[in-house]
Amino acid sequence: MSHPQNRPSMGVLGLNGAGDQFRLERYPASEVLSPFIMHYWIVQWNLEQDDSHWQHVVPNPCANLVVEQGKTFFYGPGKEKFSYLLKGSGIVFGVKFRPGGLYPFVKKELSELTGGPIEVETVLGIQGLELEELVLAHRDSDRRMIQCVEQLLAERIPPYDDQIEEVNRIIDYAADNRGITKVEQVCDAFDINIRRLQRLFAKYVGVNPKSVIRLFRLQNAAEAMDLGQAQDLAGLSVELGYHDQAHFSKDFKAVIGRSPEQYLSGVIS
Repeated sequence: MSHPQNRPSMGVLGLNGAGDQFRLERYPASEVLSPFIMHYWIVQWNLEQDDSHWQHVVPNPCANLVVEQGKTFFYGPGKEKFSYLLKGSGIVFGVKFRPGGLYPFVKKELSELTGGPIEVETVLGIQGLELEELVLAHRDSDRRMIQCVEQLLAERIPPYDDQIEEVNRIIDYAADNRGITKVEQVCDAFDINIRRLQRLFAKYVGVNPKSVIRLFRLQNAAEAMDLGQAQDLAGLSVELGYHDQAHFSKDFKAVIGRSPEQYLSGVIS
């Protein structure tokens, strides 16, 4: 299960140092679903009998449908690092929605959904166990797993909402500009009132603008460390717009769970 090196991590910590026993694939959605879905993802692992591995992920401002044995739900975006213990062998199939892309399917503010997962049946009309049987029966074919899920989603495709595009333009801007450190900078760039921006994010994203900006900065920091591009933590904190290294370290530890020094040394468990 080899994989290309130096892929965009998109929040998956230590991705480019992962061994051959771990596979992560991402596939684009079909044209009809691409306005709502960023991509499909598949994680598969095959560890030695007594081996285990903690995989850590810094969340993106995206909701996901996760298909895994006994754990199949829709999940809203999080605000902190998510950690998953991999043991033995297994596979997980996921659908990463574009920011705001799940809202037209559930018709509920995403901020109301961050406290817990959403039952599959409320969106797709079938129970999570049924979806697991449909999808994971084709675990040896990425294409067949994608086809199963695409068919279910396409049958329930909602009318498109133009505000999804607005949300994605704002989030892309925050992700692509490391100098963005404050919500007011986003408001100025898009000539939008801060209260309207907050309402927009509460409805479509589920995470407030301040948290989104922070997550992108810390994701950039972790990825730079993974790629060996950030030996100077003081310089990195300035590059990411922090006033000093202490504030950067505090934010990094709050989300990643380890100090930048520990992370850079590979001390993450």
